[in-house]
Amino acid sequence: MEHMEIIKTPEEVNRRIRELGAEISAACGAAPLTMIVVMNGGLFFAAKLAEAIKLDDFYIDSIAAGSYKHDVCTGEVQLRSTLKLDPKGRNILIVDEVLDTGRTLKTIQESLLNMGALNVKTAVLVEKELDRPDGIAHADWAGFLMDDRYLIGCGMDSEEKYRHYPGIAVLV
Repeated sequence: MEHMEIIKTPEEVNRRIRELGAEISAACGAAPLTMIVVMNGGLFFAAKLAEAIKLDDFYIDSIAAGSYKHDVCTGEVQLRSTLKLDPKGRNILIVDEVLDTGRTLKTIQESLLNMGALNVKTAVLVEKELDRPDGIAHADWAGFLMDDRYLIGCGMDSEEKYRHYPGIAVLV
């Protein structure tokens, strides 16, 4: 890949996702779980995480949401789709690639709770180390804690490019 500084190799990412899957599985026990993937960024992380979660009663749905335009946060979260599964009475795990401002996850979490979800937890591949006065402070599960740089790979993009890179990097 052109002009990239590798932060986490694909092997490091895959190992950490397997660990997260085991942690989430243990935390859920025998309780049913519905994973809601935040599209498009959460797709790559969620697919690998779903493989690592070992539960019998496990469902997957998705929602399109975002607050970035041309690599800049607009400060306004837009929910651009609806769920197939009714969240009422469900234990929900929202999965996204990165916890940045926390506004997107907070908006989705509040929406799901308002629709009657039993509880809503969050899992992200990367949690950036920064203050989040308008969003959730921390994810329930985070693969990596990183400083506040513009990351690509594992679903993180620059103008919809580089999402497919299996590691985590920054453009240089």
